Amino acid sequence: MLKRPTVILAFLLILSVAAHGADGLEKRLEKLFDEAERLTPLRTVAIAHEGAVVAERGYRGHSPARPANIKSASKSIISALVGIAIDKGMLQGTDQKIAPLLQADLPADVDPRLQQVTIGHLLSMQAGLGRTSGPNYGRWVASDNWVRAALAMPFDDEPGGTMLYSTGSTHLLSAILTRRTGRSTLELAREWLGPQEGFSIAAWDRDPQGIYLGGNQMAMSPRSLLAFGELYRNGGMSRGGRQLVPADWIKLSWQPRTASRFTGDGYGYGWFIRQIAGEAVFYGWGYGGQMIYVVPGRALTVVMTSDENGPAGRSGHRDDLHALLERIIEATKDVREARSN
Repeated sequence: MLKRPTVILAFLLILSVAAHGADGLEKRLEKLFDEAERLTPLRTVAIAHEGAVVAERGYRGHSPARPANIKSASKSIISALVGIAIDKGMLQGTDQKIAPLLQADLPADVDPRLQQVTIGHLLSMQAGLGRTSGPNYGRWVASDNWVRAALAMPFDDEPGGTMLYSTGSTHLLSAILTRRTGRSTLELAREWLGPQEGFSIAAWDRDPQGIYLGGNQMAMSPRSLLAFGELYRNGGMSRGGRQLVPADWIKLSWQPRTASRFTGDGYGYGWFIRQIAGEAVFYGWGYGGQMIYVVPGRALTVVMTSDENGPAGRSGHRDDLHALLERIIEATKDVREARSN
């Protein structure tokens, strides 16, 4: 049996190693932040590791506490709301057909394939409808009824076919949530996700009918987006111990159902999926480089925001952000190995 002084000494040694490890991680992350300043579109980075915010940085006058337009990273939030609505019985499930839910806005000469489109198809971008993103986005948001315009797009593939990334799909989900619950998606987000400490939506654009734009033009601070990512990393459990998002829904959302023809990355229900630094990474990506990364294997959540006015894919900025995440993951690995030694 260990004598009391020996036990105390061992306990103090454990505390010293843990503190040294945390200090070492923070120093490494600060160095990475200094080097990341060369990424001129980058505005903020915020990192949570093992349940605590361990580092954050704002660049060129930007702050992790200030709301930013997270663009299509908000599609992950729409997915969460759909999952909660299904759990509450307000929607039947991912196989539920959307045509009866949006009957008033169906085209007069409706394509029969529209009757086969499901909630799951909208979530995974496999509706088959022509895209309202990219070159079609401006024309779509200039229409007087965005729901009707999205439903009237010609089919470019069969329902359940290839991935056709389209904000129109997630906006249809926002419309479905609004009509099924009788409440706006902003109200739903504040009630259903608001109990997560730190979560807040500062502003959100609406369509001409007053429906909040599903999957774009949402303002959140990087800290708030980090809180949302932590909610998913913890299996839908809030910091206060409440189950806000069903754990099974997170697992379903993180199963690859299709793949992006632009990156090859998998796509589930509102989340992209790829391997980085040998770890499974689930991420939301908004135009310009608005990123939320969840790395369960490293107990890590990372948010990055960037200039929203330039493409992140074609410019290579998205790849730079992935590379920065890789170095962050490696930093957590190195510190853990140092602790174990």
